Amino acid sequence: MQDEINELRRVMQQQGFHAALQYLNHRTPHRYTGVFRFDGELLRNEALFDRLQPAVQQGADVPMAVTYCSLVGRQQAPLEITDATTDARVRGLIDTPVVSYCGVLVRDAQGQPFGTLCHYDLQRCQERTTDQPLLEAAASLFYEYLQAGSRPPAASAAR
Repeated sequence: MQDEINELRRVMQQQGFHAALQYLNHRTPHRYTGVFRFDGELLRNEALFDRLQPAVQQGADVPMAVTYCSLVGRQQAPLEITDATTDARVRGLIDTPVVSYCGVLVRDAQGQPFGTLCHYDLQRCQERTTDQPLLEAAASLFYEYLQAGSRPPAASAAR
């Protein structure tokens, strides 16, 4: 996995934040890969890669209560859902069109919850080897990048 982290770091430094999200996304069956920030009752999208619309660099902010990211933040633990319609842990708990989800906590410099780095899809994704270890390793890289002022272009424009 160290080779993958080094490659992710290289992609981020040479090609930028969006390309790094794309790098992570090409390893998963999920359509979306994004970085989200906790902001009270809102989950703010910092950056997004959409496999079907690669030019899109940022998604909408959404109420925290309708996201699996909120569960990652509350539990401060990774969450992987192959099919939310059949997963007893989340069925009926969150009202969202997201069916498949794999997310990890992004912590700030003091170790407090900042947001999430996740893959997700509106359709069931094939079961596969977990993406969590690479996402967990990548989470701190993305936080450092955001804090360094190298904000993704779409995120800067939206502020």
